[in-house]
Amino acid sequence: MSSATAAPPAPRFRRPAWLSPGTARTEVLAGLVVALALIPEAISFSILAGVDPRVGLFSSFVMAVVIAFTGGRPAMITAATGAIALVVAPLALEHGVEYLFAAVVLGGVFQVLLAAAGVARLMRFIPRSVMVGFVNALAILIFTAQLPHLVDVPWLVYPLVAAGLAMIFLLPRLTAVVPSPLISIVVLTGLTVAAGWSLPDVGDQGELPDSLPFLGIPAVPFTWETLTIIAPFALGVALVGLMESLMTAKLVDDLTDTPSDKTRESWGQGVANVASGLFGGMGGCAMIGQTMINVKSGARTRLSTFLSGVFLLVLVVALGDVVAIIPMAALVAVMIFVSIATFDWHSLRTIHRMPRSETTVMLVTVAGTLITHNLAIGVGVGVLTACVLFARRVAHLVEVTSVLDPDGGTRVYSVTGALFFASSNDLVSQFDYNGDPEDVVVDLTDAHVWDASTVAVLDAITHKYEARGKTVRFVGLTGHSADRFERHTGRLAGAH
Repeated sequence: MSSATAAPPAPRFRRPAWLSPGTARTEVLAGLVVALALIPEAISFSILAGVDPRVGLFSSFVMAVVIAFTGGRPAMITAATGAIALVVAPLALEHGVEYLFAAVVLGGVFQVLLAAAGVARLMRFIPRSVMVGFVNALAILIFTAQLPHLVDVPWLVYPLVAAGLAMIFLLPRLTAVVPSPLISIVVLTGLTVAAGWSLPDVGDQGELPDSLPFLGIPAVPFTWETLTIIAPFALGVALVGLMESLMTAKLVDDLTDTPSDKTRESWGQGVANVASGLFGGMGGCAMIGQTMINVKSGARTRLSTFLSGVFLLVLVVALGDVVAIIPMAALVAVMIFVSIATFDWHSLRTIHRMPRSETTVMLVTVAGTLITHNLAIGVGVGVLTACVLFARRVAHLVEVTSVLDPDGGTRVYSVTGALFFASSNDLVSQFDYNGDPEDVVVDLTDAHVWDASTVAVLDAITHKYEARGKTVRFVGLTGHSADRFERHTGRLAGAH
């Protein structure tokens, strides 16, 4: 057969990157470490929410598996979290766990709708100083969450934690084949069992489930009254969950130097929360602590996220007796390592060189988060502080100068800067209404009118001159500034 008629070569199968032996091993081991770290966290958050530990564990399993397919940030871990637990705890206490499940489902629906409305684009309005405050506050919260496991415990806990930290920090210098946190957990568990030491372990945190979660509709009345009860909590779940998840996604973007789809992550979180509520979970969002463990262990794909959920279920259901004997000292060492790795130490080293406003925003974000134990509130307070400080700084950048026409019949004022509610309030006092001649020109060529408050101020200036029998003309307005002026005053820009 001639070459002209020969059949084209069959296309070669391209193996996904995560299927390569080295990458797959890293993803599998990272997922296992994360699963072990999720267990005490999920149990603790269940207790915080006032529900059975099974609820938090099942929620973590379902959300990790679902987000592995729907999420927009590979290698990020989503599970039951303390922030969501704080939101739903009053609902569970007052109305019962079924109303909690319904609120989680509705919260997931809200997240999908918010994603469709473009909520992810709001991330660009969060300043870097708020991001630094978010990271530092989170590191502090992760560390302080370990303190209860270090108070009123046998003295052997302290050398075990120190040994665990030493292994986690030093072993990577020898080998990176197996994540050092996993080696630390295995070694400390084996040592504790072999020595027969009676130390606090995972089994002390709560009863582990012995069955699989099942799909079901929350047993609540489908009435308007039910909706009014769960809707406020569902909105809280949606907003807090999205804010923490998108902030965590941005942090992982920076750590891995790779982009992510924030809109997909937003609706993916919603789908995961809907699934969590239908399987009897308490809902959740991205977990920065476990995400940091995953990323620091070398994971970069969705495989580690998926396996963290699968391993979690296998560990607590099939290997519950083995998991129960893991000493809490081993997991405390892992989480202390995470807090140290999460904290932005560079922000402390350069704090004396940073502008005072940037430092203030960072500290306010940290303080707001630590006081409320709610990252969403801390970030919100930080953003609000940044906006106020920015408005104050810009307000002082407006300058007004004036010159008198040679014939003495006209005074020309030149206004430079951004005119909005904060900067235009003092504009009225910059004119000599009594001393000016009958014809006044205000040149706004180098100014920009941003809001209706500024237009109202310009209108007030006009009325003050008119009350004295004088005329004032505003010139130089173009584009959106002219449109805004004409829309609110009904006069053409440049005309009296």
